[in-house]
Amino acid sequence: MNDTVVPKVEMRNISKSFPGVVANDCVDLKLRKGDVLALLGENGAGKSTLMNVLCGLYRPDRGEIYIDGKYAEIHSPRDAQKYGIGMVHQNFKLVDSMNVLENIILGLRDEPFVPDLKRVRSRLVDLASQYHLDVDPSASIWQLSVGEQQRVEILKLLYRNAEILILDEPTAVLTPQESHELNRVVHVMKQEGKSAIFITHKMEEVMEFSDHVMVLRKGKVVDETSTAETTPKELARMMVGREVLFQIEKKPMAPGKVALELSHIEALGDRGLPALKDISFRLHAGEILGIAGVAGNGQRELAEVVTGLRRSSKGKLQIDGKDMTNKSPLEIIRRGVAHIPQDRVSVGAAGDLSVASNLAMKQYRSRPLAAGIFLLQNKILDFARTLIEKFRISTPSPKTQVKFLSGGNIQKTILAREIGAARTLMIAVYPSRGLDVGATETVRRQLVSQRDAGLGVLFFSEDLDELLQISDRVAVLFEGKMMGVFDTNTVNIDHIGMLMAGMDREAGA
Repeated sequence: MNDTVVPKVEMRNISKSFPGVVANDCVDLKLRKGDVLALLGENGAGKSTLMNVLCGLYRPDRGEIYIDGKYAEIHSPRDAQKYGIGMVHQNFKLVDSMNVLENIILGLRDEPFVPDLKRVRSRLVDLASQYHLDVDPSASIWQLSVGEQQRVEILKLLYRNAEILILDEPTAVLTPQESHELNRVVHVMKQEGKSAIFITHKMEEVMEFSDHVMVLRKGKVVDETSTAETTPKELARMMVGREVLFQIEKKPMAPGKVALELSHIEALGDRGLPALKDISFRLHAGEILGIAGVAGNGQRELAEVVTGLRRSSKGKLQIDGKDMTNKSPLEIIRRGVAHIPQDRVSVGAAGDLSVASNLAMKQYRSRPLAAGIFLLQNKILDFARTLIEKFRISTPSPKTQVKFLSGGNIQKTILAREIGAARTLMIAVYPSRGLDVGATETVRRQLVSQRDAGLGVLFFSEDLDELLQISDRVAVLFEGKMMGVFDTNTVNIDHIGMLMAGMDREAGA
């Protein structure tokens, strides 16, 4: 690396604190023109905070930012946009009630008061086709899956011609194939002289996407290195301060009684169109059944039908031998069903409530956390402290509002609550999304532990390697249909990929 070249972006001595937390402690960062910098660190290490400073969402307590060697005054996202900086956040910055087209142009001052939507649509369709980020321009955001919303965020930056692209866990909601397509997007940008900062916890993506790596731990820079001069194991050790096992040992499956049975289930999506079509399968106690599929092919609707959040229009749902078709979420919770939802912010956690209150949500109705209608606050705090320690949730206090935690620590809070409440069935929808390698290892071990304890685990993931490593059997969804159920000891990963794309259905039946 030639240190005499003026960096595209230089952040000097950046510090940022929140109540009880030092998020960034005198951090220096350099990004060269045409380079991709991978930013690594455990959940809560300060990665997103540092990038939020760069994109103008946060003002640093001290420190300076330089763009192309010149001091940059960045007080808002609009200032950042003037410098060509755009960020795809973990928690999407989209307006649910508006459609894709409206979100793309929202806030653009160079658009006329009455924008030419035909022109905007044409350019958007061209971008979507060019980068294989397919999405319906007329669809409302609330109708889209999390993966589809992520595509909208990426398209929004591409539409704005960002010169410096900040990607905060963008592939957490993408399939491996889509991740490769994003890699192509980044490389096209590099060829145009643009630069990118890529926050990820996936080591294979660091090696594939980036030119350089910077590792943060507890708000400080641990190390910087060229990607070509390091390895995934070494990076993982830098991040968490110990060796990380990338393979999970698990005992042979010992299936028990049927924990969950779906018979010819059908359901409509948010647009009133069929989302699940004649879904039938059995999940046994002591088994992990993985659900594979590209985002938007019925995974969300399937999880919501099983947990009572969406009504089925046809078919029968049984949990632990009892008919629970179209029962309320509370009735299903009382059958011992736990649910880690795909949208941790809107569905999984109550941001304005404390960590302790969020951890107690599934068990506050009875002892030891309540006496009749009265909540026992000291018991709730003790209960929360135990889970915070067990799951290594990084929070200043059990009384801290959840919205002040990092995305990964919000996910840990949800995971701790749901595992504590599970008695029959665990519905885990992308439970390791956004987690660092150490936390991901913990999540996977916990799921296997739940299976070994006799629970049935319905496990949704878009990471095929993770699915095949954790699951005992894997089912593939495409356009709401079950393409087949396979034993993970014998299935071919390429075959699964073909089924996810809708090919070779007969071979997978």
